[in-house]
Amino acid sequence: MFTGIVTDVGTVRSAEQRGDLRLVIESGYDMDGVDLGASVACSGACLTVVDKGDDWFAVDVSGETVSKTAADHWREGARLNLERSLRLGDELGGHIVTGHVDAVGEVVRIRPEGDSKRVGISVPRALGPMIAAKGSIALEGVSMTVNDVCDAEDGTTHVSVNVIPHTAQHTTLGELAQGQQLNVEVDVLARYIDRMLAARSQ
Repeated sequence: MFTGIVTDVGTVRSAEQRGDLRLVIESGYDMDGVDLGASVACSGACLTVVDKGDDWFAVDVSGETVSKTAADHWREGARLNLERSLRLGDELGGHIVTGHVDAVGEVVRIRPEGDSKRVGISVPRALGPMIAAKGSIALEGVSMTVNDVCDAEDGTTHVSVNVIPHTAQHTTLGELAQGQQLNVEVDVLARYIDRMLAARSQ
């Protein structure tokens, strides 16, 4: 479990296709405190530490994960939002995030709003019922508050969020560009409620 509060931005030092895709990620974490087998959310995808060094850790990204996430993340030089897993007693500063990406969204609009940027994102229509205005959503592993949500004429659902200066400076969301793909995870409670309602209607 995670909270969507990013604690480091890492850089993919190398990407090697083996049975799975092996990434070596450069990080500012104190690696003495990161155990092999630990979970780290990498731009919203929960991955397992399989090796480590003084300033890096390695993860294996399965074909399933690659197919369900924004492909541009898993290449040399990519910058990733990092968050270590939640420990009992830690502050829940964002919202409950599982690290299981629901869909890949696309940035459709960026415009200034005060000192912030309002970012519009297109997501699959199937996620629409699980997203609510003033609710929570994880974008690239970052806990965000939804400004508004509406079904678009193109068959997708459009969601807008505000990226404040602090978030822009301490995560990769400050680097977003129109047309960019990003990992999206809806609120886990909404996911379960949607499933329950679907089961009752069968």
